[in-house]
Amino acid sequence: MQDNPVSSNDPLEGARAWAHIMYGLHAFSALSGVLSSATIVGAFLFGWPSIIAVILNYIKRGDVRGTWLDSHYRWQLRTFWFAFLWVLVAGVLALTIIGIPAAFLVVMVSGLWVLYRVIRGWMALVDRKTMPVPELPGN
Repeated sequence: MQDNPVSSNDPLEGARAWAHIMYGLHAFSALSGVLSSATIVGAFLFGWPSIIAVILNYIKRGDVRGTWLDSHYRWQLRTFWFAFLWVLVAGVLALTIIGIPAAFLVVMVSGLWVLYRVIRGWMALVDRKTMPVPELPGN
């Protein structure tokens, strides 16, 4: 995929606006984790704004297949599901007393990773740049 130049008649502007909304919802969830007693990754995964963003992403992603925006929709979904995976790993680690410090570290690093992914993705969307996501089979 390549970067998309700015065009006033771009048919993808609506889909781009949805991507902004989804990044905003994810950012709101992550920020609530920063500003509250929740963890960043916990607020990101279980906060209503992020859950709504994931639902919107699945509903709207067919509109961007094969376009530069597809990488952003996939970036957001991959961020959510990989964060979920890391929280599961932390949960398994927390089952043992020895693993509790490692689980705490996994949760903290996952939270920082989520912040990085949301910020990096949103900045690239503003600049109309694609995100580095693996190609889907058959593309």
